[in-house]
Amino acid sequence: MNQAMNPERHASDTQAIVVDEVFPHAPDIIWKALTSGELIGRWLMPPDGFAPVPGNRFTFQTKPAGEWDGTIRCEVLEVVPNERLSYAWKGGHESNDDGYGSKLETVVTFTLARTEEGTRLRLVHSGFVLPKNDIAYRNMGEGWKKVVERLDAVVAEEASSQTRH
Repeated sequence: MNQAMNPERHASDTQAIVVDEVFPHAPDIIWKALTSGELIGRWLMPPDGFAPVPGNRFTFQTKPAGEWDGTIRCEVLEVVPNERLSYAWKGGHESNDDGYGSKLETVVTFTLARTEEGTRLRLVHSGFVLPKNDIAYRNMGEGWKKVVERLDAVVAEEASSQTRH
């Protein structure tokens, strides 16, 4: 895996997490892992109500903090099959100030592009307001790298099962 994570500045006070990875698989296999609720649950978290349809609202559940119940509220923003998936990612609570569980209004975008080696996945999680979201930015910066490694494993399993059938 040739993983790279670097911050991308969008405005003077917002940051994005960027993870680039090249998978030795066709875009459609990676797309399936990005858009199947059962598979998403294996590499990220089990989604509740996910469907790859613009406007669809769904949630993830994580560790609560303070006034925040741990629910991540998402809405599918863009779906271009085998190319691009984007959704809003909102969580936290105003009363949690600058620590874990501070109010977070971000966007997660997965972009797929065919390469000689297979498919390049570019994950951009944008909209972190610093310093307010500093802990989420740092934690998720490391977390997304691990998530992409798990995604790689799930995609490899899916590709293997397709060749057996």
